[in-house]
Amino acid sequence: MTSANISSEVRKDNGFFGFYTNRSLGLKILIWMGIGISAGVIFGEKATIVAPLGELFIKLLLMAAVPLVFFNLIAGITSLQNIAILGRLGMRTFAYYLTTTAAALTLGLTMVSLFKPGRGMHLNEEVSEHFGDVPAVTDVILGLFPENIFRAFSEGNIGQVVVFAIFIGITTLLLPAGQKEKLQDVFALIAELLRKLVGIVMYFGPIGVGALAANTVGEYGGAIFGPLARFIGSVWFTQFVMMGFYMVLLVSLSRRNPIQWLKTTASLYATTAATCSSLASLVVAMDVAEKKLKLPQSVYSFTLPLGAQLNKDGTSIMLASVLLFTAQAAGVEFSLMQAVTIVLIGLLLSEGSGGIPGGGLVIALIFVEAFSLPVEVAGIVAGIYRLIDMGSTTVNVMGDLVWTTVLSDIEDRRSKNT
Repeated sequence: MTSANISSEVRKDNGFFGFYTNRSLGLKILIWMGIGISAGVIFGEKATIVAPLGELFIKLLLMAAVPLVFFNLIAGITSLQNIAILGRLGMRTFAYYLTTTAAALTLGLTMVSLFKPGRGMHLNEEVSEHFGDVPAVTDVILGLFPENIFRAFSEGNIGQVVVFAIFIGITTLLLPAGQKEKLQDVFALIAELLRKLVGIVMYFGPIGVGALAANTVGEYGGAIFGPLARFIGSVWFTQFVMMGFYMVLLVSLSRRNPIQWLKTTASLYATTAATCSSLASLVVAMDVAEKKLKLPQSVYSFTLPLGAQLNKDGTSIMLASVLLFTAQAAGVEFSLMQAVTIVLIGLLLSEGSGGIPGGGLVIALIFVEAFSLPVEVAGIVAGIYRLIDMGSTTVNVMGDLVWTTVLSDIEDRRSKNT
């Protein structure tokens, strides 16, 4: 065979297979989702035979969830280097992050309550008598402190794991420099290991999502498409409202022109949409803060890394939306006090989310399970998660950069007045 024929054969072999292998994970997931939907439409209930593949994908995500949250959060806290940094800037920053995250969770619950995308979904599975039960606020607060941390890990009690991680992180900062640095390296390395683990799990994601789509369409048919479309629309609308809230903060606290600010920072949002990772976008955000916004290093070097780990407004909108979407599909109604509890738990979970592509989906599954709701609908959302995650990551990073700008300007005015 001549070299020309060999080259021709290689090009032929690299047809669809070559196209597929060179695509991003997000596109592969969309391709398999399309295959799964098609299979569900063509084969109907027979397509449910692939359900175990979808269930395996969800189990793999949950397998990595607890250690990922634990070590990611410790790595973020210990990266502060010095506990003294939690002074004036630290207290203001944490107050801002908690306030905007609570606002994002509340906004997500409100918008999904108005749009009601889950009302068109119908679940056939049997549910327990505790289905949709939400504990009292006092029980939630007391329950955050573990009596036995090993039991908390084994039971997947994410709230207790997060609180324990915070205590370990602060205690690490109080150790002598040599010991502290050794532990910081260990925590950072384990956190990176677990992010790699999630990356490996996500390689199975396209097939798992395809199986979930085939199973869902085969079982529920076209009834899901209307609710799913309304769900995406409600989340996108909520994300835009949150961005508008940021611009109001920028005008009122920083006195900057929001249109000009958005133009100056526009290059950052291409990165957030492309990577769907707050951590991956951190380098670009710091570059924009220094070179384009001309913000002081003493501020952005603290607020942006901390925000990438702790401030997840976009993720919070997604968490609240997925939870209420699932509850509506199951016919569960939450009272006002229960909504407060949802916000409290959402605050904890969003603080421990990974800042990696698909990390929010892991937390969403835990959030749904925390309220005794089935992960079935959350699994359906996995099929279109990339579309949601693009906006979630953009909101996450924009919130960090808005606060960095506001805090820099406040500190600048304070220095001029002293």
